[in-house]
Amino acid sequence: MLSGVTQAKVYAYEVALFGEFFARDLKAILNRITLHTESAAPMHTREIVFEHLGTHLLQSQGEEPVLLRARKDVGDGDAKESGWTLYSYLKPESVRVHPEATVRPWATCEVMGDALSLASALGYVQRSQIYKRGYVFRRGPLIIQMFQQGQVDPKTSLPIPAHTDTLWEVEVKTATPVNTTAPQSGQMQVNTVRSAIEAVLEVQLIMKGLLDLRRQDI
Repeated sequence: MLSGVTQAKVYAYEVALFGEFFARDLKAILNRITLHTESAAPMHTREIVFEHLGTHLLQSQGEEPVLLRARKDVGDGDAKESGWTLYSYLKPESVRVHPEATVRPWATCEVMGDALSLASALGYVQRSQIYKRGYVFRRGPLIIQMFQQGQVDPKTSLPIPAHTDTLWEVEVKTATPVNTTAPQSGQMQVNTVRSAIEAVLEVQLIMKGLLDLRRQDI
């Protein structure tokens, strides 16, 4: 399953901008984003980060290890019935190639069942986990996630609610991977990524003066 996803990462990308703000600005930012998006919903997710058992060997050889992440909606209802999404990223494209936004190879895989055991069977071990709670918006091909991060109680493994003064984080990104139809269609890839960049830059302009959205090398 993941071997096919790994190949897909060559031709699939995420385009994103990132920002953060203090809790006191929440209402104004919520109002502006709501005005310029098509839908809004509560967001509450659990995310687990895995690293491969061979990470240290890869790093010693000068290679970039690929982190595997598992994400699950733990909102209303029985969280055990909702599926997991496994996803991973490679290093973002150079700022010289894409100075305006983060453009990074991205692979996703939907899993119904025990995704954590699947990750273990693929040679990954759990490194950390967090909970995110906030709001998610849809604007055309983009999703906008606005959330605070909560930690996990090491004894109970249950989420610890974020403090009211915790910084809010914002991610404006493509809702699905930006794909190409064939390896030889290089120009099509550039045009597709370019249209995604223009879409996130529109949100950057909309939020100007209230929220600083920027490229990050993450």
